[in-house]
Amino acid sequence: MKNLTTTSDDILTCARSLIIAGGYNGFSYADIAEVVGIRKASIHHHFPSKVDLVRTLVARYREEAEAGMENIELHVSDALEQLRFYVGYWEACIADASAPICVCALLASQLPVLPEEVAMEVREHFRYLSTWLTSVLDRGSRLGQLQLRSTPHAEAEAFMATVHGAMLSARAYGDPNMFSFVTGPLLERLAIPL
Repeated sequence: MKNLTTTSDDILTCARSLIIAGGYNGFSYADIAEVVGIRKASIHHHFPSKVDLVRTLVARYREEAEAGMENIELHVSDALEQLRFYVGYWEACIADASAPICVCALLASQLPVLPEEVAMEVREHFRYLSTWLTSVLDRGSRLGQLQLRSTPHAEAEAFMATVHGAMLSARAYGDPNMFSFVTGPLLERLAIPL
């Protein structure tokens, strides 16, 4: 018999895959029960409602993303390399289909129909990502590692929109290479010419 943590993790992993495949309204507890191999009542034991499940999933996703960005900060000092590392992470995830799109980017497109508790978590993810990118771009500009055409915050928002848009393009065309086709020129534009 599975312990609570493992079952909860299995439910969240399954829900994440189902959201990536079909969005917030594209799955039910019955779908999760079938994939995970448990009864719907067991899912309700861990997550009383779909709102609880998806809010928890997005909160955990945010924690993972924040830990990933902190890891970049610890191991990569150059701002352009930090941005390349971030983009490279997504490029690899899209290429091997392990995470073909950011869960929060997908859910952001559905904000008008999301429960407020889930929408708040999605917005917090975007705020954190924007803050992190702004700090990387600001530091990179001040240290002469990046060339900006606008304020660090405006550049961060444009960077984030380009990366998320590249995910959508790769998905729309069914071509993982479309991601780097879109993001490559962005990184080139930010680089200081040699």
